[in-house]
Amino acid sequence: MARMGGRRHLKTLAAPKYWPVRQRAGVFTVKPSPGPHPIDRSIPLLILVRDVLGYAKTGREARKLIAEGHFKIDGRVRRNYKYPVGFMDVVEIVDTGETFRVLPYPIRFFTLHPISKEEASFKLCRIEDKSTVKGGHVQLHLHDGRNVLIRVENPANPVEAKDYRTLGTVKLGIPNQELLGYAALDVGSLAIVVGGRNVGKVGRIVDIRKGIGRKNSIVTLEDARGEKVQTNLDYIFVIAPPEEEPWISLPEGAWK
Repeated sequence: MARMGGRRHLKTLAAPKYWPVRQRAGVFTVKPSPGPHPIDRSIPLLILVRDVLGYAKTGREARKLIAEGHFKIDGRVRRNYKYPVGFMDVVEIVDTGETFRVLPYPIRFFTLHPISKEEASFKLCRIEDKSTVKGGHVQLHLHDGRNVLIRVENPANPVEAKDYRTLGTVKLGIPNQELLGYAALDVGSLAIVVGGRNVGKVGRIVDIRKGIGRKNSIVTLEDARGEKVQTNLDYIFVIAPPEEEPWISLPEGAWK
């Protein structure tokens, strides 16, 4: 992929292949502003409004609609047309009440999956890292740039935070970020693939072979039909603990 960082502008040919902008004749396209998702796993709000949702025919129209506050991401109005929208984000059209979740999808890389108002009240976030902050409390660093504080009673033995492991998934209420649930990355957990050639595949984890680093660790998934796929650990996103059904609705045929 061509260089995408370090400059204010982005050429259309250098944009991620899954952005629906290559049919346009313009040399440049919208470059996402720094935010919750990296460029290669996100799409600017303007392109989402104009080219995916079809609410505008031109960039000028899309920028006007966004500036007027017609679109919410994770329960908050976003007026920056360059705002990066990525996996598990909840998109809401204020005027129509439509709600969508951004999910990985085979070949196309991502899809806007329609969800109910009830489901739009939460999102899933993967724990990328965690650290200890002042007072001995533990802070979870999530895949979308959020930080969630886990308060502990005894900093010398923070049992409240030991259950929250890296690459596990937390269920967060939005926009207030209250913790609603946690699913660890374990054998038996249900997961979706968020990258690589198996993107969008859903299955139970049947094996985890640890290597040096995430990209050298291989995870095997088994889908509802008994078919197995393998991908590296960095592409695994847990969506339910063992023996539970998915916490989120999925595209038809993705799981059972």
